[in-house]
Amino acid sequence: MVDGVTIPGPREPGRVRTRGPRGAAGAAAPRLTDIAAQAEVSEATVSRVLNGKPGVSAATRTRVLAALDILGYERPVRLRRRSAGLIGLVVPELTNPIFPAFAQVIEQVLAGHGYTPVLCCQQPGGASEDELVEQLEESGVDGIVFLSGLHADTAADQGRYAELAARRVPFVLINGWNEQVSAPFVSPDDHMAAGMAVRHLAELGHERIGLAVGPVRYVPSRRKTEGFLAAAGPDAERYVRHTLFSVEGGHAAAAELLDAGCTGIVCGSDMMALGVIRAARERGLDVPGDVSVVGYDDSPLIPFTDPPLTTVRQPVQAMASAAVGALLEEIRGNPVPSTEYVFQPELVVRGSTARARS
Repeated sequence: MVDGVTIPGPREPGRVRTRGPRGAAGAAAPRLTDIAAQAEVSEATVSRVLNGKPGVSAATRTRVLAALDILGYERPVRLRRRSAGLIGLVVPELTNPIFPAFAQVIEQVLAGHGYTPVLCCQQPGGASEDELVEQLEESGVDGIVFLSGLHADTAADQGRYAELAARRVPFVLINGWNEQVSAPFVSPDDHMAAGMAVRHLAELGHERIGLAVGPVRYVPSRRKTEGFLAAAGPDAERYVRHTLFSVEGGHAAAAELLDAGCTGIVCGSDMMALGVIRAARERGLDVPGDVSVVGYDDSPLIPFTDPPLTTVRQPVQAMASAAVGALLEEIRGNPVPSTEYVFQPELVVRGSTARARS
């Protein structure tokens, strides 16, 4: 028996026993025929995989092990993947669903390369980014991914990243290019994103369009503002409101933008957009009948809002994969250019935008 699984022997042809979730210790487990049927391979192939014998392709071996997982039984210890190392992932929060979306993809990509992620989340009154980094270094991580961290804050001291590089800790940064930091950056084209949203509303006949976006000290906020003004015109600066990247922030910005007569509002995040919709409804306004709202991010739950939110989608899969790829190259000793890799967003039109009323 190897970790709860008895490999079939000459006295027990075609049967596997396990201490699994389907019964008590020693209860009958699926036959090799069941595993073979699930994996769509021969019983002989299943036997070779479970006994660790050569002559099976990597793809077939993966299918057999996946079949074992699907049937609810633990893999033999010697067939379990060993971690290639630890990678830290520092995120600002998890209440905004875009951050868990990034974390999930990053975890999947790291797992595909054999690495184990260590998620660190900053909480109000909790550990700072610097303290989290210190804890990760003490844990012996091979590298760190920063998602929307202090690198995106133009008011923050960027010397912390130079010190991290001096300690020879590889790292990569997502969202928030900063020329003071020498490292690979991965970002969406925020300038383009805001322009796409404005043009969409303009094509629907909206003439007075507002922008609800985060604090001006953050790089993504500045870029969205620049893209908004480039598309809406410099006179539209009076319709820009900088507030918090949250439902409450969007609600506060909407109060002023609706008072200013805006019939279309572009938001710096989907959470802000939900706040705008709430503010409009509190005034008895219909979305999108009276006010059209465009968000930004398109995290997994956004299609199920009421109404389904028109938003600009961040290319999370591509960005996360690129960030992990760059970090792993750094870990392997292959320096990646310290530049910004920019990914194109996508406008997703749903039910929160409509033609402006005449």
